[in-house]
Amino acid sequence: MDAKHVNESSDAIVAVDIGTTKVCALVGRRNEHGKLEILGFGKVNSEGVLRGVVSNIEKTVNAITEAVKLAERQSGLTFKEVHVGIAGQHIKSLQHRGMLTRDNDHTEISRRDIDRLISDMYKLVLPPGDKILHVIPQEYTIDSEQGITDPIGMSGIRLEANFHIITGQITASNNIHRCVERSGMRVSNLTLEPIASAAAVLSDEEKEAGVALVDIGGGTTDITIFKDGIIRHTAVIPFGGNVITGDIKDGCNVMAHHAEKLKVNYGSALAQEVYDNRIIAIPGLRGRDPKEISEKNLSRIIQARVEEIFDYVVWEIRRSGYDRKLIGGIVVTGGGSLLRHIDKLVELHTGQSCRVGVPVEHLGHGYHKELCSPIYATSIGLLLKGFDDIQQGKIAVSKTVKTPEPAQEELATASVAEEDAAGGKWLETIFRKTKEWFETEPDSEF
Repeated sequence: MDAKHVNESSDAIVAVDIGTTKVCALVGRRNEHGKLEILGFGKVNSEGVLRGVVSNIEKTVNAITEAVKLAERQSGLTFKEVHVGIAGQHIKSLQHRGMLTRDNDHTEISRRDIDRLISDMYKLVLPPGDKILHVIPQEYTIDSEQGITDPIGMSGIRLEANFHIITGQITASNNIHRCVERSGMRVSNLTLEPIASAAAVLSDEEKEAGVALVDIGGGTTDITIFKDGIIRHTAVIPFGGNVITGDIKDGCNVMAHHAEKLKVNYGSALAQEVYDNRIIAIPGLRGRDPKEISEKNLSRIIQARVEEIFDYVVWEIRRSGYDRKLIGGIVVTGGGSLLRHIDKLVELHTGQSCRVGVPVEHLGHGYHKELCSPIYATSIGLLLKGFDDIQQGKIAVSKTVKTPEPAQEELATASVAEEDAAGGKWLETIFRKTKEWFETEPDSEF
């Protein structure tokens, strides 16, 4: 990730995943083999987002700025445009059919005809406050010939198509734009986060066979259903990892930060896999005895909520009309998929095969081991979607600038100033070190 490997004309881009629990920024570029090279990444805690929607502009701006700065520092590049994801309870999807009558049947159907058909979909009348985020073609019909997936190059007068249209609230989209602009950048494109996650963790074979991707985030659970290589259904469930933490907090009668650590360090989604006699001790409040919690009971609390989330998932799969048609079963990703035995629970509860999706398939050699985690699925997917949009000419390549290195004179001046400051603070340092020496070290778990 050294800056000297990146030249000024680098085609690197930056993607920002604005989540409920974290804001993650990734800087990447495509190598000669078409794989992603991650040049820098930054992850900070998110406090201004509630259930996937920006609820506090100032806190979100600070988190975006900090995450992007960390990524820029690692990559040695600065950016003015970012590729951002959008999610939340306000996301809805609908099916619509469009038709285009062409002038003559001798000329071939071109990309321009498809674009005209898609642009017509953006004229749909929606409920007040909603806007169209994505228009995804399903199948085309040419002069009553149905089931065509790629009509370019064919001939015909009447071109029809079924579309999967994804809508979201204008205010939610505007708030994301406002946060990014106040961070000193501009939104290059806005992608639905479950679509980005699918790009990162699903194989083409799975999309063809039929698969449901379930991205369990901090505030929401996103569902994307694929069949025959096409997105067939999208939905957002307003439950996520934070609800599980809340259940642990109430069920075990502990503090919120202790509940989160219990979930992360000892949580299991399947109670039958946990031994009966294992006890976890939590430090008590000031002057009180430590609190003891059964690991079995902890798992029962987690299992109940995860089962509820997957009841909604099963309902959405049935609503899509693809129940019993998903050969690829279910793929879980996102931070919630890190719960132990979650794949076993999903298989038992839904009757579908399940695996945990990690976003490494599209990464080039030499990536950081931290990026193997499912929590980076959305941000890696946003990078992939950004490169796809650039390749298709939907957006222009954003200009990246190499971060200037400070001149030798500036470095010398800075080092003199640092020495002066250090000389004046030696007494303060001695006091601080002595205090640290005598203070007891807190428990690393809690």
